[in-house]
Amino acid sequence: MGAVRPQLPAGARILVVDDSSPDGTGEIADRLSTEDPSVAVLHRPRKEGLGPAYIAGFRRALAEGAGLVIEMDSDFSHDPQRLPALLAAAEDADLAIGSRYVEGGGTADWGLVRRAISRGGSAYARLVLGLRVKDLTGGFKCFRREVLEAIDLDSIEARGYAFQVEMTYRALQSGFKVVEVPIVFRDRQVGSSKMDRSIVAEAIWRVPLLRLRNRGAGATARQQNDR
Repeated sequence: MGAVRPQLPAGARILVVDDSSPDGTGEIADRLSTEDPSVAVLHRPRKEGLGPAYIAGFRRALAEGAGLVIEMDSDFSHDPQRLPALLAAAEDADLAIGSRYVEGGGTADWGLVRRAISRGGSAYARLVLGLRVKDLTGGFKCFRREVLEAIDLDSIEARGYAFQVEMTYRALQSGFKVVEVPIVFRDRQVGSSKMDRSIVAEAIWRVPLLRLRNRGAGATARQQNDR
């Protein structure tokens, strides 16, 4: 937490979401919270996936009055040194995304297969949804409170990286301004990636579903306006 704290403005709070991690993350976070009152821990009873964990964290942050909510990995794959740039971008935007695929961004320590899957996933989602955002699957983001309040969090069912796509898509469809800030994503030094076939499969079928649902919502809105 020491590496994160100097990059955050005074009064900022840190919430660690422990999704029943078996590696002792919860215990370490609890110890840190006793040493630093600005650190809190949200323990979840069972492992349900990335999406539900983040939504629980968002709800807690909103309930405690946060005006800006940053999501990031806790294993330092997301460099805390980029937090000031993300916060600065949020001054003129509603959602700032730490992007690996804009000029100045990139990935480190990845093999060709993982690079291809990640780039291909973002390109696929961008094509299907008709978006210009380069990095749709990244999880280093800064949301304005209004964005999270406008998105119907109860309706989001994605559990893997499709969650990241859906959050950005929902923000854009709600008319919010989204910007990308270059980051370099570094692979974790301990542990293994949570990417597996089921996560990839979920993204493949959920992305077109987002587009179809949006078309249905648009048709309903037009019918109501015609009445």
